[in-house]
Amino acid sequence: MQSTTRNKEGRLLSGFLNAVEKAGNRLPEPALIFFYMLLGVMGLSLILSWVDFGIVNPVTSEAVQVNNLLAPEALVSSLTNMITTFTTFAPLGIVLVAMMGVGVAERSGFINTALKKMLNVTPRRLLTPMLIFVAMFSHVAADAGYVLVIPLGAIIFMSAGRHPLVGIAAAFSGVSGGFAANMVPTGNDALLQGFTQAAAQLLDNTYTVNTLCNLFFGIASSIVITLTGWWVTERIVEPRVSKMPIDGDYVHDEDMSSYSPKESKAFILATLVMFLGLGMLATVSWPADSIMRGEDGSLTSYSAPIMKAIVPLIFLVFIIPGIVYGYASGTFSKGKDVIDAMNDTMSKMGSYMVMAFFCAMFIKAFGDSNIGTLLALAGADALKAMSLPGGVTIVGMIVLTAIVNILIGSASAKWALLSPIMVPMLMAVGISPELTQAAFRIGDSTTNIITPLMVFFPLVVVYCQRYVKNAGVGTLVSMMLPYSVVLFVVWSLFLLLWWGLGMPLGLAAPYTYPAP
Repeated sequence: MQSTTRNKEGRLLSGFLNAVEKAGNRLPEPALIFFYMLLGVMGLSLILSWVDFGIVNPVTSEAVQVNNLLAPEALVSSLTNMITTFTTFAPLGIVLVAMMGVGVAERSGFINTALKKMLNVTPRRLLTPMLIFVAMFSHVAADAGYVLVIPLGAIIFMSAGRHPLVGIAAAFSGVSGGFAANMVPTGNDALLQGFTQAAAQLLDNTYTVNTLCNLFFGIASSIVITLTGWWVTERIVEPRVSKMPIDGDYVHDEDMSSYSPKESKAFILATLVMFLGLGMLATVSWPADSIMRGEDGSLTSYSAPIMKAIVPLIFLVFIIPGIVYGYASGTFSKGKDVIDAMNDTMSKMGSYMVMAFFCAMFIKAFGDSNIGTLLALAGADALKAMSLPGGVTIVGMIVLTAIVNILIGSASAKWALLSPIMVPMLMAVGISPELTQAAFRIGDSTTNIITPLMVFFPLVVVYCQRYVKNAGVGTLVSMMLPYSVVLFVVWSLFLLLWWGLGMPLGLAAPYTYPAP
């Protein structure tokens, strides 16, 4: 009877997931979504330009009027400025520059060896939290966690006498479920900051957002996610998963956790070079009259040269050790190998660049039309009328993002769609863009691990099938659902607690707008 009930629940879950997958597959590519939305905004601007809404922008003290984007002068302006609209699209250059450096470090093997070393020195009783922590750290290498840490987790757990699928689940929870948490800045910080600032400037064109505006909360979150994932793994997931028979066609002698003496020496040399570079940067930046400080003497203000150079610095922090490691380990033998590594990384960014083009056009049109400002202020009026506490509003933002994430897996695509509306709307009720971005990141992360539409989800299913032949989408979702639910609750409460205690979200990151 119990087995029948379990089978029925499995069928219901599989049916639900199949329906979600089918619905998601009917959605067009993100680039097309932005193109269709661009057309929609243009048509809507024509209609709304004839309406007087009686809403006043509190920043300019002027009535909000929708601009007709189909007017001849607007069309001419759009065409003549199309190239600069794309080339000045803030997230584009930021992401491409950061990823070139990370790509060299990844291609050389520097990042892979670093991850392996961190796992190999871990006591067996701390295997789960260290795996989750390393999985979160792998975000600095973009997709390295999916292709290295998750399968590595299975190998290491199996060698420790534990079920390999438990290792996969723990690693997946860190790589994807804890995507917004990290001890160090990543390319994702720069990517989201670009969208957040562009959205904030729809309401206040002088507003700037620091790239590291969520850094401190992200560091603290990495500890919370590690501890939460540890508890879920060993109290909920492992007791259930350990009962699954291991009958897959895995390779017994596969060893993804070892590295050669040459690789170890290369890693030590590259790490020394990296810390030497960071030491030099600290030495240059420390003096009160340092050229890296802003006019007010601050290192953390948005105008400080070191903050403006954060993305190039991320590039250098990864590319220099990557080159040193590559030559020392033999991965690189000539300069062309380094360029090939950059080329390989950029070749994988093609779809992002296409999406960025249409996204830039949409955001520009959305801003020029004033529809975003109108929606934000109208929504703010509704929120004010409801008189909801700020905490309830932020939780609502997290829930909204989590729901959208089920059908749109790309974090950049989601934030590009949501930020032009949500950021100025919450600004109008006194919530800062930095806090709104933090809420978005929680909602985006916690449901990554349960949606089959996340691009790496099928790959993780394949990892599971290497050990359990009959593992499928339902198997993986059933493993990851406890992580998703618990992380959502704990992380949301942690943000409210962090806010309530007045702890800093990051650099130059107020909780309220305008900043006190």
